[in-house]
Amino acid sequence: MTPIGIFGGTFDPIHYGHLRLAQELATGFELEQVRFIPAGHPPHRGEPGVSSRQRLEMVRLAIAGNPAFVLDEREICKEGPCYTVDTLAELRRELGQQQPLCLLLGADAFLGLSTWHDWQSLFELAHIVVAHRPGFPQIAWADNMPEPLKRELRQRQQHDIGVLRATPAGGIFAHTITALDISATFIRNSLQAGKTPRYLLPDAVLDYIQAHQLYTRGHDAS
Repeated sequence: MTPIGIFGGTFDPIHYGHLRLAQELATGFELEQVRFIPAGHPPHRGEPGVSSRQRLEMVRLAIAGNPAFVLDEREICKEGPCYTVDTLAELRRELGQQQPLCLLLGADAFLGLSTWHDWQSLFELAHIVVAHRPGFPQIAWADNMPEPLKRELRQRQQHDIGVLRATPAGGIFAHTITALDISATFIRNSLQAGKTPRYLLPDAVLDYIQAHQLYTRGHDAS
């Protein structure tokens, strides 16, 4: 079965770093689609400075026109904290036990995986696909990685894409992607300082931000 990618995040705002990661992993692992799932109430950080519906709309605008990208609204519609393990469990029930699912993560997010809620259950629900920059030293994984996560990596790391396609969950795969030094924090700070972040994110997203005066001083997230 053709794997499906799951890409969650606050997307506050979504930018070309997110989009390029999703595109390169979709191509590299021959994914049927990538589901973008904006977090409603992210448990690992404070509430975003704009509303969940505004973040959802920015993702919708950003992925428009790419048939491989799909918007999934399930976390935005939930009340209370949104945990990735719960979202994956829902998707598993909907898509069946044999459908390969791939949770797409950046290297920094992966290194913090052991702090996530019920993190070891993630491997029962999906493969983990880690995107890292060119030249990312493998030794950095060992140096910075908590021992429980290091054990999972030793047991689960795979290099054969055929394993991903033949099994529904349980592997850890790494993939080099184009290095784009773009962050949502930098974009928000630029907007608050009155500077333009044009060419760091899609024009449609920037137009939406400007039309609604998002990320500016005095903006009301309600």
